[in-house]
Amino acid sequence: MLAFSSLVSAAAYFPPSDINLPTLFAAFVGCTVGSLIPDMDQGSNRLWDLLPGGDFVGRVFRRVFLGHRSLSHSLLGLYIFYRLMDWFLPRLLNTPFIDPQVLLWSVMIGLVSHVAADGLTEEGIPLFFPFGFKVGFPPIRRWRIKTGGWFENLVIFPGTLAYLFFFIHGHQNQLLGLLRLVTG
Repeated sequence: MLAFSSLVSAAAYFPPSDINLPTLFAAFVGCTVGSLIPDMDQGSNRLWDLLPGGDFVGRVFRRVFLGHRSLSHSLLGLYIFYRLMDWFLPRLLNTPFIDPQVLLWSVMIGLVSHVAADGLTEEGIPLFFPFGFKVGFPPIRRWRIKTGGWFENLVIFPGTLAYLFFFIHGHQNQLLGLLRLVTG
């Protein structure tokens, strides 16, 4: 939900100059996939279930991430993933059909929003991996959110929904303009 809220916010503040329906759809899917990518270092990640032979592939590639919340939750990991996607997407996609830059930024918004949200948890994130310390906000660990705890479920999730509702209401002209690009 946080990734989707981040994507909608970015679309309102930084709308693409031109967008079509396939690109818009790819942006939603890309943001969702991007929000799941940092946790591909876990066997329970839903992305492994979606891939043919995902269990086997997951067992092999989980080792690349060097453990949970390591490389995939760091600035280095974000940079590596950005460079790989920046090279890979234009070669994978039919570029007149889907804009690879819009898709790239949508995936990155999902990925960064996941890493930022994990930075709010008790465990924190190894932002400066390979250095061993973890960073979290607020700096005092006991003030941070417990993943799956009552605060996340009763405050963060409803708060994100409320933000999304009020943001869309307050920025409806910008967002409708974006939708007009799709339909026009």
